[in-house]
Amino acid sequence: MSKVLVVEDDPVVQAALVHALTDLGHVVQAVGTAVAALREAGTNELDLVILDLGLPDLDGVAALRMLRGVSNVPVIVATARGAENSVVSTLNAGADDYIVKPFSSEHLAARINALLRRTGGSAAPSEVVVVGDLSVDLAQRSATLGDGVLALSRREFDLLAYLAQRPGRVISRRELIQAVWGHPYVGDDKTIDVHASWLRRKLGETAAHPRYLHTVRGVGFKLAAPE
Repeated sequence: MSKVLVVEDDPVVQAALVHALTDLGHVVQAVGTAVAALREAGTNELDLVILDLGLPDLDGVAALRMLRGVSNVPVIVATARGAENSVVSTLNAGADDYIVKPFSSEHLAARINALLRRTGGSAAPSEVVVVGDLSVDLAQRSATLGDGVLALSRREFDLLAYLAQRPGRVISRRELIQAVWGHPYVGDDKTIDVHASWLRRKLGETAAHPRYLHTVRGVGFKLAAPE
């Protein structure tokens, strides 16, 4: 499951791209300006960016050059500009691929799959992740703490696995909702808190006295080995 950032200011086109990419199994975040795209690329781990050139705040080619200053994430430019000089200048600015609107979801899917194969964005993660005495087997979807097996629900395991693959890193609520639950973050969502509470109980800890699962107030959660 790849994390894709869609940079498109037209709300109709943006919604269509988000719908198509979600149906293809990707976790999708959408923004409408170059500034927002640069902020997302600088603060989140992304597998792919789909970038429109006609942004309201900054020309897409300039935005692409700035993006390359903060990230090496693969970029597919999706635009109505089909002239050869536009294609050449965009590829020279750092784009990995170029697709001219309108295009079908099948065409876009083929471009994405080909690019992720080349860049390794769809590579499978390590099958067993170890954080302290906590061991998470991604292939078998099982987890142990010390010598004990943790009885986790499907969503509890998904949450634990996502955090365990990023030990010590603070993961935002928005990223967790999109990556683990697969739907957009709408603000005051207690879903994560409830599942984090259940997961803590099974790890034998509490929010007041965490060992592995830590809440970072106002931001999100992190999983780290006890000191």
